[in-house]
Amino acid sequence: MAGGTWTTQNKVRPGVYINFASEGSLPGTVGERGTVALALPLSWGQAGKIMTIQAGEDVQSKLGYDWTSPQLLLIREALKRAQTLLLYRLNAGTQAKATLDNLTATAKFGGKRGNDLSIAIAANINDAEQFDVTTLLGSKEVDKQTAATIGELVSNDYVVFAGTGELTATAALPLTGGEDGTATNEAHADFLAALEVLDFNTVGLISEDNTLKSVYTSYIRRLRETEGKKVQLVVSNYPAADHEGVISVRNGVVLSGGTELSAQEAVAWTAGATAGANINESLTFRAYDDAVDVNGRLTHTETEAALRNGEFVFTASSNRAVVEQDVNTFRSVTPEKARHFAKNRVVRVLDGISNDLKRIFEAYFIGKVNNNEDGRSLFRSQCVTYLKQLQDIGAIQNFDSNADITVAAGNESDSIVIDVAVQPVDSVEKVYMKVKVA
Repeated sequence: MAGGTWTTQNKVRPGVYINFASEGSLPGTVGERGTVALALPLSWGQAGKIMTIQAGEDVQSKLGYDWTSPQLLLIREALKRAQTLLLYRLNAGTQAKATLDNLTATAKFGGKRGNDLSIAIAANINDAEQFDVTTLLGSKEVDKQTAATIGELVSNDYVVFAGTGELTATAALPLTGGEDGTATNEAHADFLAALEVLDFNTVGLISEDNTLKSVYTSYIRRLRETEGKKVQLVVSNYPAADHEGVISVRNGVVLSGGTELSAQEAVAWTAGATAGANINESLTFRAYDDAVDVNGRLTHTETEAALRNGEFVFTASSNRAVVEQDVNTFRSVTPEKARHFAKNRVVRVLDGISNDLKRIFEAYFIGKVNNNEDGRSLFRSQCVTYLKQLQDIGAIQNFDSNADITVAAGNESDSIVIDVAVQPVDSVEKVYMKVKVA
């Protein structure tokens, strides 16, 4: 269903259109967070389709490696704080293959990881007419089956068998020729198109290509402002976005094992942490999990300049790397859109309100409740209940259910207009003290 912001009541699709503006000092149920999206070049896995990866699940058959492998570094980083990763493989690659007489074994997916596969065929000790066919990934057995002929073999998570005739014993039949191939900008466009119809909180771009950064930024602007989908983008070194929906990571970190992550690679953790942050939570001074230092330390003056420029900075503190301030790239302050929109905690609150009111309307009201005074009062009652929940968890404050929300009839017979005044609660980040020593 549609949503977004509005200037005049000229929308075509049924939906909830909500505007937020600053006022004074700061101008159902709460939805769940924790879904991050990434598109990456990989050496195994289905290309051109979004895979759902849950934190902690066994991913070897999907991605070709176990969690400890360096090839899954960015995936591990993204899931340190997020619950779900929507992962898109950008490159299809070339499938590894092996032949033995009439038997052909082809890697299920393209990529170099297929070159680590091999097939062992041995006579079955209990039946001389049968053969044990074992698929190995490196030295690990990942599949074993017994068959009398090639036609009886069943493809598994790693290898597709083809051919007819008798099986021939072999100690090891290695698959070769697997290549990763390259990722194109068109593949990124396909990823964004596939992602648009899914629910997520944050998408990360692991690239230094400014053209791609611009494409992703335009995509996020459209989703937020036209489609009513309040999501955020995390990129590296792109403060030019100047938008509350875009976070720009300035520097990287050093992990406890000595691995150095660049700003580009630190996007994965930042996107996951942003997706996983609660609606009433700030990442300011949160420690980067398992990081012991910053890769690219900034001076005090450089840090202040970066923050003023809307950059997300990591700072070294007591053998940790911490988030200096949970900010986005928004800098173009106006009377209608104050400086507070640069704070990601404030954005999470406002985005949560927009997403949740839209969700409540879609689930319980659209097409089901009359657009009359009683129907609008019922929806207003649900909105009040929801906003009181936000106040109870400290996401907003000073909410007045009598004065701060109205639900009125729109210009069309099937439309309503919601005016909501909320005051998001920010985290304490600056404390000024006077200390008198007697």
